[in-house]
Amino acid sequence: MIKNAIQDRLSYEKKLWAEGFQRVMGLDEVGRGCLAGPVVAAGVIFHPDTNIPEIRDSKKIAENERVELVKLIKEKAAFWTIQERPPSRIDEINILWASIEAMRFCAEAAKANPDYLLVDGNRYTTSLIPHTCVVKGDDKSMSIGAASILAKVHRDSIMAELHKIYPEFGWDTNVGYPTPIHKKGLKDFGFTPHHRKSFKLGTQKVYKTQR
Repeated sequence: MIKNAIQDRLSYEKKLWAEGFQRVMGLDEVGRGCLAGPVVAAGVIFHPDTNIPEIRDSKKIAENERVELVKLIKEKAAFWTIQERPPSRIDEINILWASIEAMRFCAEAAKANPDYLLVDGNRYTTSLIPHTCVVKGDDKSMSIGAASILAKVHRDSIMAELHKIYPEFGWDTNVGYPTPIHKKGLKDFGFTPHHRKSFKLGTQKVYKTQR
């Protein structure tokens, strides 16, 4: 076990770089617990010895700082990618496997060529690429933290745009999570094409705009 991983968010990367791995990809996803919208994953590879100490768990960072960090991450990264799986795919294979599929698509993206994967959480899929799953990795690994920031900012922007079409659900603030305003919107207006029908939505009504 790597000690002081929380304090030194490069512990995992330093160990792998020292072992000769040159394209270590951090993987994370956002949106698993939402009732609506896609699940979004990101993958980030940094050049060995890159250090951006501001990177940490995206949930602990203010929105304006996340947006600024996205610019810095994209500038400093050797490679980055963002992949989405839509509600229809989530309904087809379940949210866990849709999340893993989105991360796998990141690892298999054109020109990615990772030689090692650091995966947030405790589950991944069978892969020819060696990998380590890191529970709460977005606060223990800079690469995973960077992926969490890219994925969250990207997904939040999707939900903000959808909010303009479906303001009844409060997606500009809850980004699809089951908050009281979201549940009330479902009860009053029904579910939209962007809702995950395999989730407990609390309604059988199909959304029809009142405008």
